[in-house]
Amino acid sequence: MSKEKGRKVVITGMGAVSPIGNDIKSMWEAAKKGVCGIDTITQYDTSEQKVHLAGEVKGDEWKEVIDKREIRRMDRYSQLALAAAVEAMRDSGMEEYLSIGSEEAEKLKLRFATLISSGIGGIGTIESEHAKGEEKGFDRVSPFYIPMSISNMGAAWIAIRFGLHGMCSCSVTACASSGYSIGEGLRLIRDGYADAAICGGSEASITPLSVGGFTSMKALSNSDDKTRASIPFDAERSGFVMGEGAGMLILEEEEHAKKRGAHIYAEIAGFGANCDAYHITAPDPDAKMAVECLKEALEDAGMEPSDIDYINAHGTSTPLNDKGETKAIRAAFGEYADALSVSSTKSMTGHLLGASAVVGSIFAIKAIEDSFVPPTIGYKVPDPECDLDITPNVGKEREVRASICNSLGFGGHNASLVFKKY
Repeated sequence: MSKEKGRKVVITGMGAVSPIGNDIKSMWEAAKKGVCGIDTITQYDTSEQKVHLAGEVKGDEWKEVIDKREIRRMDRYSQLALAAAVEAMRDSGMEEYLSIGSEEAEKLKLRFATLISSGIGGIGTIESEHAKGEEKGFDRVSPFYIPMSISNMGAAWIAIRFGLHGMCSCSVTACASSGYSIGEGLRLIRDGYADAAICGGSEASITPLSVGGFTSMKALSNSDDKTRASIPFDAERSGFVMGEGAGMLILEEEEHAKKRGAHIYAEIAGFGANCDAYHITAPDPDAKMAVECLKEALEDAGMEPSDIDYINAHGTSTPLNDKGETKAIRAAFGEYADALSVSSTKSMTGHLLGASAVVGSIFAIKAIEDSFVPPTIGYKVPDPECDLDITPNVGKEREVRASICNSLGFGGHNASLVFKKY
């Protein structure tokens, strides 16, 4: 097939497992109501550590779509990824379409990309197998240790499950990781290298070592009040709260989606990505490249600042991030910044690291579909340096013609994605 530049790309399926819901419907309803998914950590004993709260996935019904024998060979992050992928593939009708065995379906498998990120990968497996090695000798660790722990295995499990033979990749750009995966999917399809892609990310790093590492760098909130731990844009914010989960989007070339009668949620219209090149963890206080990233995404979409109604902010609840992101939005949008609705759904889910951008993108897409802006919960004390309309505490009905999901990662990685009503 010849490469056709500039093809339109649409979203035809979504899936999620998160601290506020283990499918898209329940997660979105919880977000609209401002449900807090942050609570006491149950996955390990935190008594010897400073941080006791996280955004854990509740229940395990999401595991029902995974073979029990496979689960034993998968780190938790891969399990979450596969569960979210199954929902997205079913939601889009792709699971059924690809299983028919028609000539068209077999051709699509060759041009179906799998782009799944993880910021940290199988850290839980790394910790448990290291402990086993210390106790029994390192030649006694699991033969599945390596394939369970490496960050690309979530993508591999999904490709294997659905027989997807297109490009299979794992972008690791810290907390912007799944934003990069979605942006890469847009470019592959738009430029004619693929006809469809499953894009997203997964993270399961609520572990003693991960939480300890972020604690020692003073990145996490030490609060034991779950209503005041993840408080983006609040003057009393002191750090982020670790979350876990996965999100997936099905991207598809417009004409292909229409031909098979797919439901189209929205168009993915633009992608911007760059690097602060400033510091390994701290964002540039001038936010110069974060501004350029937003502008690049708008230019890529062929849109003006006034075309955007909602931004799902990175909004981690750290002092530097929220102040810098506010500065970036004001600089990129100028006087129109005051007309924007902004919110950080991390106030409800915690920070899902490599999965945060895709979960934020799902909220940005649902905001378009439902004409509703989800809130930033837990907000009490205004910060004059974070003076945008952050939709405090209660969500609101508003027509959303187009939205942006913003993501910033350690190492200075920036990603902005633009979605618009189809």
